[in-house]
Amino acid sequence: MAKHAVYENGLDKYNRVKKSTNVMFNLIFIIISLACVVPVLVVLSISLSSEESIRQTGYHMIPTALSGEAYRYIAQQGTMILKALGVSVFVTVLGTVLGILLTTSMGYVLSQKNYKLNGLMTWIVFIPMVFNGGLVSSYYINSNLLGLKDTIWALILPLAVSSFNVIICKTFFKSTIPDGLIESAEIDGASQLRIFFSIILPISLPVIATIGLFLCFGYWNDWFQSMLYIENQDLYSLQALLNNLMSNADALARNASSMGVSYAMLVATMPKEAARMAVAILIVLPVAFAYPFFQKYFISGLTVGAVKG
Repeated sequence: MAKHAVYENGLDKYNRVKKSTNVMFNLIFIIISLACVVPVLVVLSISLSSEESIRQTGYHMIPTALSGEAYRYIAQQGTMILKALGVSVFVTVLGTVLGILLTTSMGYVLSQKNYKLNGLMTWIVFIPMVFNGGLVSSYYINSNLLGLKDTIWALILPLAVSSFNVIICKTFFKSTIPDGLIESAEIDGASQLRIFFSIILPISLPVIATIGLFLCFGYWNDWFQSMLYIENQDLYSLQALLNNLMSNADALARNASSMGVSYAMLVATMPKEAARMAVAILIVLPVAFAYPFFQKYFISGLTVGAVKG
């Protein structure tokens, strides 16, 4: 017992954190937290400020003149925004589900030792992480070869699978799923599809949540695919539409002198800076509300394979 007590005291000695060190760590975490939170509060403050106060006094943490001009300006585009919101939600949900199915199935296949093309396919997945085919080649394939231009699939398929996500899934399945579990299912006569959907996916929530969050964020924040492939405004995503509105506002402001008096006055009073920040708030809010529900699984998925005990 004495030796055990001495051993525990020794461990306590090495694991003990000094009060000064603890205070320093807390200060570091507080500074990092403020660095993340303060910019968001500044953006929110600017979005609630009047355009006149921004021109006169600049940006402030607390608005010098509260105004809802920016949000009213965005609300005036109500029909277009609702339609674009529907496109974004549809693309995000369908793209995330499709991406999870494709990514996890590829990762599961590559994690199997008895897969004959394992080495070749692993290199095929790994190479795009280092060398990219380029924008011109991808545009030609998606537009001309696959015929995705001006279709909803142009917003979904190019982002559905990434090499990084496949490698994460492969690592998870290889380090977490016991070989005996798959072998016992095969002995019982289960097919690979049955094993994957009935056994593997139900016990893989951490990696599914991680990949799902990556895909969800990617689809929700994407506007570049719309700029490249979409000409029909009915297929604009929310981010692409709001970016287009801001670009049009800048264009109108630059050419205000050549317009009629009333129209020029309308352009002059248009909330440009505040509207930009309001757009940022509207885009960030859904992701900010969704993240806490997946945080537990997200952290587990990211740390997969880091410690194996």
